[in-house]
Amino acid sequence: MDDQEAYQKAKRRVEAKIGFYTHAGVYVAVNLLLVAINLLTSSHYLWFKWPLLGWGIGLLCHGLGVFGFSEGSATKERMIRREMEKHK
Repeated sequence: MDDQEAYQKAKRRVEAKIGFYTHAGVYVAVNLLLVAINLLTSSHYLWFKWPLLGWGIGLLCHGLGVFGFSEGSATKERMIRREMEKHK
């Protein structure tokens, strides 16, 4: 891998991480707003948990894609090595 390829790969990883951190920040800000709205308007029923849960699942999947199973991740590399060993 030459320097240009390494740079492009690193750039994609950094952009993916920034995208995840942006997503996480928006998730926290919006859900804090939803909690406040819920508690100020209808505290007898706590509905904010539903968007928090649904979006949280999406955020978890995004995080796994960025940190768990992305190009060049340690987990992905281990899985590839195992598959290669099975088929020798």
